[in-house]
Amino acid sequence: MRLLRILCLTVAPFCLPLTAQASELPDAIAAAGESHVVTVHAEGAQLYECKLEASGKLAWSFREPIASLLVDGKTVGRHYAGPNWEWQDGSMVTAKVAGRAPGATAADIPLLKLTVTARRGAGMLDGVTTVQRLATRGGVAEGACPTAGALLSVPYAADYAFHRKARAASND
Repeated sequence: MRLLRILCLTVAPFCLPLTAQASELPDAIAAAGESHVVTVHAEGAQLYECKLEASGKLAWSFREPIASLLVDGKTVGRHYAGPNWEWQDGSMVTAKVAGRAPGATAADIPLLKLTVTARRGAGMLDGVTTVQRLATRGGVAEGACPTAGALLSVPYAADYAFHRKARAASND
């Protein structure tokens, strides 16, 4: 609990807004009963590949994200295919989608709840069990794709909130 207090004091602007927003999140992406670790802002791109669908038509298919994770305008990590989130201290998590909700507009990628499936290293992301993608802007591929194999990079921004299972209070 002491570490959580230190983290929230260090990144206070990111701890307080999430608490206020938590009750406003759709149930599908809520992290009920979990302790907030940190929220970061991400700026990057969603990469799509033009593929032939079963119907015989070409369509954009999501391939991977690539983004910088930012706190107070400074890069603290990166987000990339997996999906993976890697902090500058070497800690890293990989996760899979567990829930989704629509973005604010049709041009915004969905909000997500992701369950961590793998971890590496000790540091900021150590013990994280859930990642939420919130406040998305952009990232949706639009328009026809020209030829199979063509790539499209669509700028996006989002906030990623990291949580861990709440620990029982100790008597020390």
